[in-house]
Amino acid sequence: MLVVDDEPDNLDLLYRTFRRQFNVFKAESGIDALEVLGDQGEVAVIISDQRMPEMKGTEFLRRTVPEYPDTVRIILTGFTDVEDLVDAINAGQVYKYITKPWDPEKLKEVVEHAASSYEEQKLRSLEVQRSKAQLALTTAIFGARQGDGNSLMALSDAFRERFLCDFCGIITIQEGKATSVATEGDLSWLQTDPMVEKAIAQGETVAVANIGRSEEWKDMEQYGSANVTAQVIVPGLVGGECAVALAFQWTNAASFAPEELKQMNLSAKQLALVISSSA
Repeated sequence: MLVVDDEPDNLDLLYRTFRRQFNVFKAESGIDALEVLGDQGEVAVIISDQRMPEMKGTEFLRRTVPEYPDTVRIILTGFTDVEDLVDAINAGQVYKYITKPWDPEKLKEVVEHAASSYEEQKLRSLEVQRSKAQLALTTAIFGARQGDGNSLMALSDAFRERFLCDFCGIITIQEGKATSVATEGDLSWLQTDPMVEKAIAQGETVAVANIGRSEEWKDMEQYGSANVTAQVIVPGLVGGECAVALAFQWTNAASFAPEELKQMNLSAKQLALVISSSA
């Protein structure tokens, strides 16, 4: 969280109040606070004093909205700046206003609700992002079916955007063997990757959330060389035969929600049908 107040005593009090619950950044003015956000990036909650030199709290908070729309903003005021506060609240720039002197316990309660609101908003934003990426992916797949020039390289990028992985390779399969890999990076080693071979042979998804902790895969040198920490291989089957495989990779340990794995399998099946129908 970020606390902003031109009075050092108030700033220190806010810091001490929340430092055990949050990673707290401090700023003595709206201008300094904007610089902190530029360096540190988005925060869950901003608490700002209203009456500050050079820039009012409501003006500072208004400037944060375009770049950090999910951040929850709280204003502290010892004055009756009703017009500024009402305008800011109506514009969605301020979540709550707290009058000075504040009750620390009540302020903590407000901030806890603000943090929960932030988490809920981030989840909603993530769902919207996933929906848009899924639409873009579906469009790319069906575009390839219609022969409008979509390449496997473009599809690889669409898969990466949809599933928020660091790399995605589309592996074409012939007679049970990997023949090529389409991706923006060099993932040609996937053609002989044992994890790919296992997924193709069994016709089932192989998902490893942390390769370094997997007894089966931790000693495979190619993962360390390629800086791959987590990998999911999804075979696309048509009539019981594997026509394509998708390789999703992360450079850090990952977790795979069942719904996301389901979507990966559905996408692989769709792509397999596209490739088979164009063969």
